[in-house]
Amino acid sequence: MSSRTRLIIAFVISCLSAIVLACFSHTQLVLNELASLGVSVPAEVRARATLDDLLGLLPTYGVIITIGLAIAFALTAWLLRKFSLSPRVLYPLAGAVAFAAMLLLMHPILEITLIAGARGWSGFMTQCLCGLAAGLCFAFLKESPRTLAQ
Repeated sequence: MSSRTRLIIAFVISCLSAIVLACFSHTQLVLNELASLGVSVPAEVRARATLDDLLGLLPTYGVIITIGLAIAFALTAWLLRKFSLSPRVLYPLAGAVAFAAMLLLMHPILEITLIAGARGWSGFMTQCLCGLAAGLCFAFLKESPRTLAQ
């Protein structure tokens, strides 16, 4: 497999992972808030709400995540060429920073906080952890199998 193909596959998988994790954590945080108010939220409702949110947020939040990670990973690749840094540290950091930047910029640009689950500090940090996971995924998947074996 060529390095370009590996890079594209790594990026697509890391974006899809981030989108699914971010939508899942957003939905569950919102439903947990409802449950804390005494609303009964059965497992079937949680599952259906998660799927509905994933499909509903994909055209907007999914695109924003993909663009944010593309910018973050491109800047990281540039930094890695200039400085001797660890991609296994820098890509996860870039993913987390990308999510933080996206969430902080959404309100002034869109004039709405799109992700209700990220309105509080714990939700914001959970979303950033989704970006960190995407960066980890990308860093490991883009490496050649020989590098991973070392």
